[in-house]
Amino acid sequence: MDKRVKFDFEIDFSNGGGIQGQDFRLDIDGDTIADAALADYIVRDMRLLMVESVCILNKAIIEEPHKRTNGLSGRISGIVDLSHIIEDGLVTYKGLPAPIICDYLSREDSRKFYEEGTSFQIGKIEMVTNTGTYLDCPFHRYADGKDLSEVGLEAFVDLPGVVVRAPHAAGLAVDEKAFDGIDVRGKAVLVHTGWGDDHWNTETYYENHPFLTEAAAVYLRDNGARLVGIDSHNIDDTHGRARPVHSVLLRAEVLVCEHLCNLGAVPDAGFSFTAAPPKFKGVGTFPVRAFARVGEG
Repeated sequence: MDKRVKFDFEIDFSNGGGIQGQDFRLDIDGDTIADAALADYIVRDMRLLMVESVCILNKAIIEEPHKRTNGLSGRISGIVDLSHIIEDGLVTYKGLPAPIICDYLSREDSRKFYEEGTSFQIGKIEMVTNTGTYLDCPFHRYADGKDLSEVGLEAFVDLPGVVVRAPHAAGLAVDEKAFDGIDVRGKAVLVHTGWGDDHWNTETYYENHPFLTEAAAVYLRDNGARLVGIDSHNIDDTHGRARPVHSVLLRAEVLVCEHLCNLGAVPDAGFSFTAAPPKFKGVGTFPVRAFARVGEG
């Protein structure tokens, strides 16, 4: 049997922020690999920049057939978390109230109901549905559109994904030319601008953010995209009152996922994307735990 290394990692960047990965796997030659060599491989394979530190966790060597062929090195595989942390007081969309997260029943208060040494916590959350990394379904825009309870799991679970690189330093408007030559049919199309990684939870995040143009939305709709995501404040230009991208995509039941993060750790293709919300009736938007499962081999 060939040897593979299974591991988790935490990466911090010198310009702030970080990413985490769980249950990643990599073909290795020999019986072990040093943490430093593994860290170098991650940075190189994911094409990461401005890395300050890499911490390798829960490393284990396992016996499995190699996924590589013709002597070529296999690609790192595993799960990349693409969601921001939601915490008490977080402002996601300026002008909307921040979430209140507290105890409904504290551990201390619960002790009176249970035997000695036993306690529980029951949390209470008060928030608008547009909080953190969230998914929009048709009901968010259209009264006759499907709400979260009516959208099937196949619409946002294990979708084949592609990442489109559109750095915000090159311009804020992402038009249809950004998708030239990319097969988007049946896929989750994730637009990586770097805006969230650079400006999340700052005043800058809410102003002059990257967005898709209406022509880009029409192109994605007409070419069969199933879901469109962006690592920005809004998939539409928020300077005006119109929201053409939401209107075009959600009318065609192309779901929208906003406020993604860590897309720099996801390859351009060869992964699946999941962003599953709870099954609420009468709700068109809700936070998700979005993640990419990077394929093996």
